[in-house]
Amino acid sequence: MGFTIGGIREMRSGARRRHRGTEGTAVAEYTGLWGWAVAPGARAEAGACSCGDPVCPSPGAHPLGFAGEVPAGTGLDRAADAWARTPGAAMLLPVGRSFDVLDVAEQAGRRALVRMERMGLPLGPVTVTPTGRAQFFVAPGAAAELPELLYRMGWDDAGLDLRALGPGTHITAPPSDLGGLGPVRWLRSPVLDTAAAPPQARLLLGTLAYVCHRS
Repeated sequence: MGFTIGGIREMRSGARRRHRGTEGTAVAEYTGLWGWAVAPGARAEAGACSCGDPVCPSPGAHPLGFAGEVPAGTGLDRAADAWARTPGAAMLLPVGRSFDVLDVAEQAGRRALVRMERMGLPLGPVTVTPTGRAQFFVAPGAAAELPELLYRMGWDDAGLDLRALGPGTHITAPPSDLGGLGPVRWLRSPVLDTAAAPPQARLLLGTLAYVCHRS
């Protein structure tokens, strides 16, 4: 079965072949190479969500309730075939399994990334969103640990524009569109050493907090 965006069912064979060759391959990379599950997500156009809910709280930025995830470890053919069942879906990554996310303003994130690279800190993937956010992949548990970590570092009262995303949340994966605002992009692409085992949040948090405070 396909799903409908804007009232148009997209199950033509041509659409399936294009999907298999582009987004299906990207999904297979996420599942088979980096070890992440991928959930089919809604799309948005002109503020309206493809889920059909006129008051959707997260238009174009949530999983489709009727479509199952493509599990981590799925190879190319099976991933592409599974993704072809939901043509037009956005690629969403469930947070809290292989990674949590530290989310900061894009400009602060870019400055922090330069500092971290100069310091030789271990780094995982980093995305930038069309809403002006940088998302640093870190080891699972960061969302639960963030308040205590900030307290220990003396940043708990600093009013930082920094938050952690953990279990129960999803992020939009490049190159999918986020809420009709444009594509998500890699600021630092995944690599084999850290994609499935990103660094602990505490290793990056001092630099991120400092740059966010200065910003």
